[in-house]
Amino acid sequence: MIKKIAVIGTGVIGAGWIIRFLAHNKKVIAYDKNLKLKKTLLKEIKKSLPHIKKLFNKKKINLNNFEYVTSIKEAVKSADFIQENVIENYRIKTQLMNIIGKYSKPNAIISSSSSGLLPTKIYSRCKYPGRTMIGHPFNPVYLCPGVEIVPGKKSHKKFLNKANKFYKAISMNPIMVKKELPGYLADRLQEALWREALHIINEGYASTEDLDRAIEDGPGLRWSLMGTFLTFHLAGGKLGMKHMLKQFGPALKLPWTKLKAPRLSKKLSSRIIKGTKSQAKGKSVKELSNIRDDYLVKLQKLRKKYENKLRK
Repeated sequence: MIKKIAVIGTGVIGAGWIIRFLAHNKKVIAYDKNLKLKKTLLKEIKKSLPHIKKLFNKKKINLNNFEYVTSIKEAVKSADFIQENVIENYRIKTQLMNIIGKYSKPNAIISSSSSGLLPTKIYSRCKYPGRTMIGHPFNPVYLCPGVEIVPGKKSHKKFLNKANKFYKAISMNPIMVKKELPGYLADRLQEALWREALHIINEGYASTEDLDRAIEDGPGLRWSLMGTFLTFHLAGGKLGMKHMLKQFGPALKLPWTKLKAPRLSKKLSSRIIKGTKSQAKGKSVKELSNIRDDYLVKLQKLRKKYENKLRK
């Protein structure tokens, strides 16, 4: 049974994991080479508490279950599960996993929050690679239930299943990716959308606000309940996807999209920065985050009601 968790790297993603673990009564030992992040982390935990309490129906969270240590060895030596969250860099992650593998228990699961690096390469120098994998979450981790479990070539099914069970126990909805691929699933889809958005801005067809509204008031509303395929299945009428592919399949040959990203020039960067600043209407990132978190709590409660109807 997984009781004690080590969190390596306590930036935005690491902090999100810590909050979620604490909300589910897990003992958490955290480490970051930047000790200044400890103060920031504690502020982030306190800020998130009202949303966590609402989403998980918790009256309080026991902060005594949380400990911040000054070495990797101290963090991982007695942990049952290790969640790593450092910079997206093969060299840095590979070196770190070598250290984690050396000092952790042989049966401790090691999961990286990487957004797209290949696990086989990340864990190439880690002892007992059968217990290693990717556990890619979505920000804010303490509220978003999605996590992609991506195996490396040496990952053992026993540990993958154990991680799957653990993530479910902390109110997450794991997706078991069949084999490793760069970017995994959701980030590849997001990247395609992002590239198209950059082209549209770069060529002057719309503002950042126009594009965000196009998603918010259109596909985004549907996607929070149904993904791309089920949404298109409904678009096909009585015959569903069969008619959808016949009717709209030929449109795939039209040159609508440009999957290669444009150069991020000073002009394009300026348009994006000015556009998003205007959209924020003078609100700070902290204020916008609070609005988002409040919305996500209420949305998930509503979504759960309709998910139960949809997936029976």
